[in-house]
Amino acid sequence: MTESSMQPLADASTALHAPRPARGLYRHASVGLLCLAVLAGCSTTPTPEQSGAQVESRPIGEQGTQVAKPATPDALPKAPVGQPPISSAPIATDQASAGQLPAILSDPKSLLSRRSVFFEYDSNAVRDEFRPMIQAHARFLLDNPKLRVTIQGNTDERGSREYNLALGQRRADAVRQAMAVLGVTERQMEPVSLGEERPRASGSTEAAYAENRRADILYDGEDKLPVGK
Repeated sequence: MTESSMQPLADASTALHAPRPARGLYRHASVGLLCLAVLAGCSTTPTPEQSGAQVESRPIGEQGTQVAKPATPDALPKAPVGQPPISSAPIATDQASAGQLPAILSDPKSLLSRRSVFFEYDSNAVRDEFRPMIQAHARFLLDNPKLRVTIQGNTDERGSREYNLALGQRRADAVRQAMAVLGVTERQMEPVSLGEERPRASGSTEAAYAENRRADILYDGEDKLPVGK
């Protein structure tokens, strides 16, 4: 056998024992394609930011439903911190005739018979000693939503007429605000100022001044308080 005729056999033997780089490249390519397929599958699930969906945080109950806050339309308003709570028991009113006020408003045994809030000199701050009385009237108005009150602010004779009218208005507004905090609606209250025009006590003594620095709570049909209120 000549050298030239043996050359194809030698080339074939060499090829069988030579490294096979093509198989390695094919294996790496297959792994790469598999990774790309996995990544493509993961990207098909949109995140909230990708989909534009809004994520809400809601309280849920044991069954996975939203817990609704119980409606309490008739719940009593809470008294401010440091004040006695309003009684949950409604204040009973008698069947007064048309144009007449319930007798409880003039019953000396009832806190409702007290109608005046007194103030310090040149002040419109409601003193703590009058809070229970204000709360009683607030409870009465809540139980009788058809009733209305006029809150008349008064001053003593010292100071100009204009200043006293403004001070009387601030005192009436202070009582109105104290009752509003307790739940009385604005339509049931009308604050007005009389300034120094309607003194309860005459004279220029400190005792007379103290009697005149006040705000009076008048119910429908009353122009001024009965004597002693």
